[in-house]
Parts: sequence; C-alpha cells; structure tokens
Amino acid sequence: MYPELFKIPYIDLPVPTYGLMMVIGFLFAVYLIRRLSRDITPNLEFITNACLYSLIAGVIGARLFYVVHYFDQFRDRPASVFAVWEGGLEFLGGVVLAIVVLIFYLRWHKLSIRRYFDVLAIGLMLGLAFGRIGCFLKGDCFGRPSKVPLAVRFPYGSDPYRSQVYPNLKRNRPEHQLELPVEFFNYSYGDTVPTRLLKPYELLTRQQKDEVDKGKCRILPVHPTQLYSSVNAAVLCLILYLFRRRAQSAAKSKNSKKLFAKPGCTFALMFILYGIARFFLEFLRDDNPFEYGWWVMYKGGTVSQNLGIYLAILGVVLMVVFQKIEPKVVVLNENNNIKTEDKNS
Repeated sequence: MYPELFKIPYIDLPVPTYGLMMVIGFLFAVYLIRRLSRDITPNLEFITNACLYSLIAGVIGARLFYVVHYFDQFRDRPASVFAVWEGGLEFLGGVVLAIVVLIFYLRWHKLSIRRYFDVLAIGLMLGLAFGRIGCFLKGDCFGRPSKVPLAVRFPYGSDPYRSQVYPNLKRNRPEHQLELPVEFFNYSYGDTVPTRLLKPYELLTRQQKDEVDKGKCRILPVHPTQLYSSVNAAVLCLILYLFRRRAQSAAKSKNSKKLFAKPGCTFALMFILYGIARFFLEFLRDDNPFEYGWWVMYKGGTVSQNLGIYLAILGVVLMVVFQKIEPKVVVLNENNNIKTEDKNS
C-alpha cells in the first residue's frame, strides 16, 4: 500500500497516490472524450471546459455524499470536511452533481446533451478504472477476508487492518475478525467504557512488528475489490464504446430498425451495467455499513447496493424514453460551426 508516492523536495509536500491516479484517470478520460466528440462540435474547447466543470462538480458532489454518509466522523471536527486530500469520496455522489452541472453548461452552449452524455459515459468508466487503482494503493474500498488466490494483505494500521481488529455493529459484526493481544492497544478512559486505540507502528517492539508483518498478528488476506472494480470499469468502458459504435452504424443504415440506437442510449446503458455490477461487487466489500432506512429497497444491503438498484432502474427508464425520441440532424455551416441543433437533445 502506497498512500503517498513521494514528497516534493524543499517544500516537503506529500503527493498522494490516490489523487495522482485520479488526475491520470481524468486526463485519459478527457483525451478519449475529445476524440469521440468530433461529431458533436468542431470546437473541442467546449468539450474540455465541460470536462473541467464536471471534474470540479464531481469532487464536490463525491465529498458531500461521503460526508453525509459518514457524518459521525466529521461531527467533532467539521474543518476536516474540506480535507479531500485525506481521501473520502463517493463516486455515485460525484456523478449526480456532475450531471446536473453538465446539463446547465451544455444547454447554455446549445450542445446536444444526449450525444455528449453518451461519450461522457465511456470516458467516465475509463477514468474510474484508474481511480480504483488509487483506492487500492490507499487502502480504501477494501474487501472481505478471503482465501482466494488473488487475495491481498494490507499493512498494520491501515483501514482494512483496523476493520479486522474492531467489531463493526453497522455491518452486524459484534466480534473482531483478528484477535490482537492487549499490548497492541492504548486505552483512552472517559466517562463511559474505555476506548481501545491501536498503537502506531513506530511504538511497537521489534517482536510485535515481526508478528504484524509476518506472524500471527498479520492481517487476514482480503478480496482486492478495488482491482475488481478497476477491471469492471475498464470492461464497461469497452462495452459502452462498442455499443455507441453499433448505435452510430445503425443510425446511418436506412434498413436498420435502430433498436436502442438513439442518442442517450449509451449513457442509459452505463447506469444499467454499472448499477448491476456495483450491486454484486458490494457483496465482496467490507467497508460500507448496512442500511435499513425508509428509502432502502434492499434491506440489509449497503447504500451503494441500493443506489445500484436505483441506477439500474433509472437506466432502463432512460433507455425507453431516449429510444422514443427522434433525433434531429445537426447541420454545420460553411465555417464549420453549428447552425441548427437537436431541440430534443
């Protein structure tokens, strides 16, 4: 696990691996979106600006969603809400706010919303593939203990390690998964039950370090769910790309029935596929609490599982709606500028 890649010389500023992978994913996504947007507008500056606005909105939305989801962590330290560099982003929350901002931006510049969102869906999955690698390097979004050949071990003191040495009532787990001797803990005494605090690695004895590194106190191997999610995102990116190409070919064919080949259908398919994939991937994760609120469709599932269900349903609805909307032809004038635009974009 490498939460920090290196520190910038002289100013001693750490470069978080998670943030770096997000930047790399964003750059690759922008490149791909620009390449695929040439039939939307000849002025690719609009596309680049749309990507930048969606990035800003996405980070804000992802952070707000995470803060609401884990509000207890910020109750006593509200200033940490803005410490995005420490991690803590919810992908689904970022997507929601980014979509809202993009709709306003594309409307303002009279660009086809559905055509752009088709391309955005492909780029979004590509960026997510890199972002999940950052999650793996940081230790976020970790999986359940497992003995599969691909299982990995995270270091002492990481979030997966802490998850195993403490009970987790929010996941209906009253007992710890990994038992540590009392010597590995400090105790904070308050007005109620003493709190067990895991000692920093630097304060462990040489023998204790050996035990957590390669002995009986070593973390249980877990599913590398971050890498599963990365591969899933890459596969979805390819599927959506091929689906859009099929839709474009069908739109040009006079004999084609054009089933689900209308603008917006690729974007709708992203919701369906990602919602289903996220629902099943959550069964392998061990970080998100179980939910039982009024809004929950799957009682005892995680918030992401339930949002996955809603996303899949939304995708089906959008697919049907977009299929019934007849796209209008976009005409370019002699200066290669948009002259007329799809009013049903």
